[in-house]
Amino acid sequence: MTPVEILVLVVIAAICGSTGQALVGYSAGGCLLSIVVGIIGAYIGLWVANEFDFPVIFALNIGGKPFPIIWSIIGSAIFAAILGFVNRLTQNNRR
Repeated sequence: MTPVEILVLVVIAAICGSTGQALVGYSAGGCLLSIVVGIIGAYIGLWVANEFDFPVIFALNIGGKPFPIIWSIIGSAIFAAILGFVNRLTQNNRR
């Protein structure tokens, strides 16, 4: 992959991660954490899609590799919900 393709992939992952966090209502942090949430969300979303035999919906080919937009947003929402739940548990235990 060229540096431009990696940059495009990172920008798309950031958008998917921030969209997933907005759907859940929990923000893990700034732009860098949105990128991480988007990339981890893509893996979680693809895993869910493969487990239940769902088709890959709206995948962009970047550098010959597909990036599933819809499943990345769904996976990001799942991951952000888990992060929010864990954060709430740890905040309640500190009090």
